[in-house]
Amino acid sequence: MNGCRTVSRDGFGEFAIRERIEEMRFCSIHKRECASLIDMRILFLREDCKEASEEQFCRIAENLPSYFENHIDKDCFAFGAYDNEKLVSVALLLLIEKPSNPRFVTGRIGEVLNVYTVPEYRRQGIATRVMQMLMDFAKENALDFVELKATKNGYPLYKKLYFVESPTTYISMKRILE
Repeated sequence: MNGCRTVSRDGFGEFAIRERIEEMRFCSIHKRECASLIDMRILFLREDCKEASEEQFCRIAENLPSYFENHIDKDCFAFGAYDNEKLVSVALLLLIEKPSNPRFVTGRIGEVLNVYTVPEYRRQGIATRVMQMLMDFAKENALDFVELKATKNGYPLYKKLYFVESPTTYISMKRILE
């Protein structure tokens, strides 16, 4: 790849990790890179939704191109890290506009989705940098807040980035439409 050997956790390994990360490209992801976003979304869902069937994954893969075509750079913004030309980490931010209320006076909030890093790139600070780009974008766009639903694995990352649990007096409910 870039001359780095297997990364260990000793002092030399930490240097190799930093060097490798510095060579990566961290950036916004646009429509022309939808194929990579689709691949990363499917990888994320395969890890997160182990009970899903192959038929469900096929349907999801069929629906994702039109979703990204219609939403990327409009109300869905993608951020990622590339090692050479390979997308290795991604995070999506949905911009949501609602009628104002005391919790969000501008009516503009963000929802983070699909934070995913390819397994061999995890625990190196890559997702942290991707999320920092996402949060900078959220601030630049004057969102009242950004929310997410954390997996157990992602929880420490979000705590490190100053996300807090948000208890509410409301009960979250949904109705599945068939």
